[in-house]
Amino acid sequence: MVLVKLFTTFFKIGIFSFGGGYAMLPFIQQEVIKNHHWLTSKEFIDVLAISQITPGPIAINSATFIGYRVAQVPGAIAATLAVVLPSFIIILTIISFIEKFKDTPAMKSVFSFLRPVVIGLIASAALLVAKDTFVDIKGPVIGLVIFFLLTWKKVNPILGIVFSGILGVILY
Repeated sequence: MVLVKLFTTFFKIGIFSFGGGYAMLPFIQQEVIKNHHWLTSKEFIDVLAISQITPGPIAINSATFIGYRVAQVPGAIAATLAVVLPSFIIILTIISFIEKFKDTPAMKSVFSFLRPVVIGLIASAALLVAKDTFVDIKGPVIGLVIFFLLTWKKVNPILGIVFSGILGVILY
């Protein structure tokens, strides 16, 4: 029964999420923490951290880790397949339609409309994660330092991850 719930939950997340992994995070958080109580907020943040530093898309990695946490290997398989299946089906279905009409004003309007929606979803995910992540002043300071280094000093993101890990060990 739990495998069916995992599959249907992540299929729903996959089918109703637009904009990639970060845009999916508010939906994943809602389902996993609030609706099904599979993880706590702290555990969810840990899953996001692990998903971020492991190779692959964050939504797929998150689904895999959450599925494993809930129902071991069968859960990981169910959640992972479920989160990618909708995109796979949709892309196969509409690829010829998009290719045929991609340069039309109507299609350009659709994509122009979706861009700000995706930005809003990503910002929402960032705020939801930040709310539970920043428990004291050290967290936001580390975040701002890394943001500054990545944005203005063009530090390699891998070095940013390593540097923030070192800061975390030292400060916590």
